Amino acid sequence: MLLVTLAASAGIAFGYFLRWIISLGKKGSMELDIKQMMLEAKEEAKKITTEAETKAGTLLHEARTEIKEREEKIEKSEERSIKKEDFLDKRQLDIDKESEQLKAKIAEVKTIRERAEALAQEREERLETAAGLGKDEAREELMRLVEKEAEGDLLVRLQKLELAGAEKIEERGKELLAAAIQRLATAVPSEIMTTAVTLPGDEVKGKVIGKEGRNIKAFERATGVEVIIDDTPGSITLSSFDPVRRQIARVALENLIADGRIQPAKIEEAVEKARQDVNTIIKEQGEQAVYECGVFNLDPRIVAILGRLYFRTSYGQNVLQHSIEMSHIARMIAEELGANATIAKTAALLHDIGKAVDHEVAGTHVEIGRRILQKFGADEEIVKAMQAHHGEYPFETIESIIVQVADAISGGRPGARRDTVENYLKRLKELEAIANAFPGVEKSYAIQAGREIRVFVTPAEISDFEAKKLAREVATKIENELKYPGEIKVSVIRETRAIEFAR
Repeated sequence: MLLVTLAASAGIAFGYFLRWIISLGKKGSMELDIKQMMLEAKEEAKKITTEAETKAGTLLHEARTEIKEREEKIEKSEERSIKKEDFLDKRQLDIDKESEQLKAKIAEVKTIRERAEALAQEREERLETAAGLGKDEAREELMRLVEKEAEGDLLVRLQKLELAGAEKIEERGKELLAAAIQRLATAVPSEIMTTAVTLPGDEVKGKVIGKEGRNIKAFERATGVEVIIDDTPGSITLSSFDPVRRQIARVALENLIADGRIQPAKIEEAVEKARQDVNTIIKEQGEQAVYECGVFNLDPRIVAILGRLYFRTSYGQNVLQHSIEMSHIARMIAEELGANATIAKTAALLHDIGKAVDHEVAGTHVEIGRRILQKFGADEEIVKAMQAHHGEYPFETIESIIVQVADAISGGRPGARRDTVENYLKRLKELEAIANAFPGVEKSYAIQAGREIRVFVTPAEISDFEAKKLAREVATKIENELKYPGEIKVSVIRETRAIEFAR
């Protein structure tokens, strides 16, 4: 047992010994590896350091080269700046020198002019003393002598100028007229009960009439418009108090003429299509009007009735355009006064809506308009504002006063509506009074609806040349004192009569 214990102890001791020997061997190997790694790291660091030093040297050389180039550029730029400054200094000296010379010349010219003016004044004084006339009197006398001596030549020259000017004026007038027709051809329909339809030829009249007049009877029955066919060449007249009916009839007749097939069945088809086209125009015009005025939330039926005003006029003024203009005016006034701009502009736009159907419904257009707005649910404030624009109802709100004022502004502005008979007669009397106020005028007549004034002068007091001057003076005075559309022709007539009696 003791031997076994000793043997085990010896084995354990021998095992530890072997383990110690092995660990010593491994430790030596690790130290060698570490030393080898340290040598390799030192070589790598040396290599990196060498490369860094080489790269840094290259970069330093490039930087020095760039700095040198920049310094050279700066030096050149400074040299150019110095040269430019020298040039500018020299130029400034030259300018100062020229300025001094100019001042001296100006002073010299001023002195010479003063001397010349003094000499001219002295000469005029001597002439006035010698002639016994003042400067203005001498000028007038000289002008009279020149006019008298050159009267014939001046008349011929004036006639030539008038002929040449008339051609230019006519050409320019055609251009202006063409431009006006293109821009404003459909601006304001005239206040009439008839519409003329142009025909391509007189043979079309027979087709429109038809056998025993059946086509014209069918057309009148379908449209409710009277067709007037007379001896007027190339034209047929449509007569009706309803502008919408006339428009439908005009569109239908033009379509029938263009198609060439005019018969009762075709007439009914064409009239129905024209009615749809006109209703579309009415709807579009109503929608365009409310959009332009910024009026929304209206019943579509009110908008449709409003569009019918596109074919209605009052004193030559288009009612729809008048209503749109009123709406803008009412809005601006309401904004300035702090009133309800929405109520004011809406009431102004709808104030004449009754005129769209006043030939179909009994009552004034104000009363008809009230009923239309109330029927289709318009705001009661809008009804109050629109119903008082002609004084038929009291002014219940400030908006009602604004609408009435806007109506007066739109209808009363120059050129908006046709003159009344009183204004027309007054303008004619003023024309004759202006002409009669000139000396030498025997009598004058305003003709051609005030577009021409004929002035008769006394031949013993007015010469032919003075008649020309008188025409210009009358025209100038009319331009300065009267307001009128278009132009007024001034004709001065000088007539000499020799009368003897045989006894």
